Formats: sequence, C-alpha cells, structure tokens
Amino acid sequence: MRRAEPPSRRTVLAAAVAAAVTAGAGPAAAEPEVPVTTDATDPARAVPARTVDNRAWVSYGDWHGGTAKGTGAVAGTRPGLVIAKPAGTAAYTDPHTGKTADWQYGTWTSPVHRLAVPATEAIVSWNARTPAGTWIQIEIKGTYTDGTSTPWYVMARWAAGDQDIRRTSVDDQSDGKSTVWTDTLAIDDASTGLRLTSYRLRLTLYRKPGTKATPTVWRLGVMGSDVPDRFTVPASVPGLAKELAVPRYSQEIHKGQYPEYDNGGEAWCSPTSSQMIIEYWGGRLTEGQLAWVDPSYADPQVCHAARFTYDYQYGGCGNWPFNAAYAATFKDLGGVVTRLGSLTDLETLIAAGIPAITSQSFLKEELTGAGYGTAGHLMTVIGFTADGDIIANDPFSASNDAVRRVYRRREWENIWLRTKRYNASGKVVSGTGGVCYLYFPARPSAAQTKALAAVGVRV
Repeated sequence: MRRAEPPSRRTVLAAAVAAAVTAGAGPAAAEPEVPVTTDATDPARAVPARTVDNRAWVSYGDWHGGTAKGTGAVAGTRPGLVIAKPAGTAAYTDPHTGKTADWQYGTWTSPVHRLAVPATEAIVSWNARTPAGTWIQIEIKGTYTDGTSTPWYVMARWAAGDQDIRRTSVDDQSDGKSTVWTDTLAIDDASTGLRLTSYRLRLTLYRKPGTKATPTVWRLGVMGSDVPDRFTVPASVPGLAKELAVPRYSQEIHKGQYPEYDNGGEAWCSPTSSQMIIEYWGGRLTEGQLAWVDPSYADPQVCHAARFTYDYQYGGCGNWPFNAAYAATFKDLGGVVTRLGSLTDLETLIAAGIPAITSQSFLKEELTGAGYGTAGHLMTVIGFTADGDIIANDPFSASNDAVRRVYRRREWENIWLRTKRYNASGKVVSGTGGVCYLYFPARPSAAQTKALAAVGVRV
C-alpha cells in the first residue's frame, strides 16, 4: 500500500459519518455549503473561510507567559525553554524497551488559549533540541463547549535520538467525549455539536540525574480545526505559475531496507518527503550521522529520516508532528503541522519560496497519472504550471528521476481538501481536509513571514 500510515489510523474518525451515510458508491445526496470569502488582492477569487486556529509559543515573552516549575526561558536569536533547577526526579518505564530509569524534570504550562475556531480536532507541533540524555513530553488539556474538561492527554514522548527512550505516541486515551488517535485529539462524535473551546499545553523536560544537559524547546503550538464534512470542494482559480528546485527522492528504491521501520521504504512517503524539503532549505547530514546506514544503499539520508521519524507505538514513520520535529533538528529550520483552506494558500506559500508536504487519499481513477490508489499518502508540492496544475514530487515513484509529476488541479485539490470519500468498497471513509507540513527557516525573510502569516502560521 502507498501510504503515510496504516489505514486504520484515521478511518475511525469517520465512524459517525459512515453510520449516517449510505455505503453505496454513488455521490452524497446533499453537500454542506462551504462558506467562502474573497481574496483581498483579487476580489474575483473566492476562497474558503478559515476553519483553522493556529497558536504557537515562540518568543522569549511567550515562554515567560506560562507557569514554570524547574524550567526557565532563554533569550537569543532563537528563544526557548530549558531546565533551570529541576523540580524533582521521576521514574519512567519505557514501554518499548521495558527499561526503567530515573529522570530529573521541569515543567512549563501555557496560559489558556481560547480557540477562535471551536475545534473538532487538535494537533500539537513542537520544535526542540534534545541532546543525549534528555527528552520531552507534551500534553494538552482542553475545555468543551459543555463546560467540562478533558484529562491531560499525552500527545508525545519525544527525543530526536532513539538511545535514551523510544519516541512514542500514547494509545488508549479517551474520556468518552474525545480520543487521541496517534497524533490527533478528536471529538468522538462531532455531529452532537460538541467542540473544544480552549486548551492549555504542558511541557515536561527530562534529563539524566547528575548532568547539566537540557532539552531546549523553541516552538510549541496547536492547530485546532473544524473543517466541514464534504465530499467535494469548490474549484479554485489558478493564480500562480512557478516551480521550486526541490530535490527528488523515491521511497520505492528503499523497498525492503530496514524493515524494522514500518516494513521498509515502501511505507516511507512521509520521511522521504520531509528529507526533500529539508535539503531544499540546505539541511545536510554528516558522514558520521549516516555511518549506521548500509553503504550499498542509495540516498542513505532517506533511511536516516525514516529511523528518526519512527513512532514506536504507532509502528510507522507517518506521525505528522514527529516529521515536523525531525525537520526542526536541522540547523535554523522550523516545522509545523497545519491545515490549509485552498490551493490559493499553497500558491501564497510557493510564491514566497516555501514548498509544502500534503496528505491525501484517493482511488486510482481519482488522480490521473498517479497510477495507484491509497488510503493515505504524502507528497511534496513544489509549484504550479502555467495552467494552474500541481507540480508535485511524489515519492511513490520507481526512481528519483520519475519523482516529479504534474497532476490536474481540479482532481488534486479535491482529494487533498475533502474530509469524506468513498473507498474501493463503496464505504464512506475520512479524508485529511487539507493537512500539510510546512518547513521554513527559523528566521524567515519578510516575504516568507508574510506568506506564513497569510496561512495562519506565526514565526
């Protein structure tokens, strides 16, 4: 299967929809109207109204704005949060190794953020440095529209390396109203009208006792969204012809390599896409970092990306925030997971020189020229043709030379932006609703800052 993740990962989010919609393969009887606004620079161009709330803590003032116990803010060109004087020591038993160890820790809790868009889903992203002997835990606690609150949900236990702990998501977290599905906190039944109205985040920074080592967290944020259910989206009007020079890597040439990381390269669309954009921005791995890879393998950096994005609980390399966090381990790079509302948003980014990794699912006949169907796949959007069609580096290709593809605009925008679709059996399953990863310079240019702000990302 060509996929970003096992097919069960998000299909459960569509269970309520599937129960309410006939499983036949015909079109839906009626589609909810998608609210639209106009592009201020071109009033003739209709664009969907925002359905996403992004909030990030990135500045020295941001880190001072929370509640710290054993942590402190550091200034500089890239402000962050570190362990100051540890608040205590705690034992952690790694579920993937069975090893128990003591760790000194400090915590930081954000102020309450009230969502501008009451959300059915929330995805947390972070950018951090975790030297040997350190790791971090990220949690979220939300408030519902009925006035009750979620528990503290663990969204990740993460380290850039894999020697101290195994980076992991945490299964089996639910309160009967919402559930954590790998990297996404989702309302169980959005049709009831229940939403998340606000949240707090809690960071716990860990280090081995007796050392001065510390993680440094530069960025922490949440993308909350309430994208309306839809099988189709309005057609957009082309507004840009431009192509970025992004390296091309195939996941397929790694088929069978390192099967301990999600059965090898055929499932590596996410880390392969990540590595393309990391190198576009100048990120490079050293010979020492790549020394563990079999020297007979081409593009060892793709094997490296798979290993260091791998989620040991999920059993794959398609954890969205883990990929963004991996990108941010490269010097002067930042990364987030968000949702975009239209191809107009993508054009805004491409115009500023910022490519995007997008997640989509489709039947073979729904995307002309792909030659395959998928329950979930990541590819890299690098530009637009003069006709407005999508230029994508598609890692599901037989060779690096075959990675560059051109896909029809109307087909591509629909498979990316829809939230509901019919699979090959005629069953209603979920779509990703415009999910993408954005990687960008930690200190972007004015044009890049403006473009990111236009799509809701603060830097």
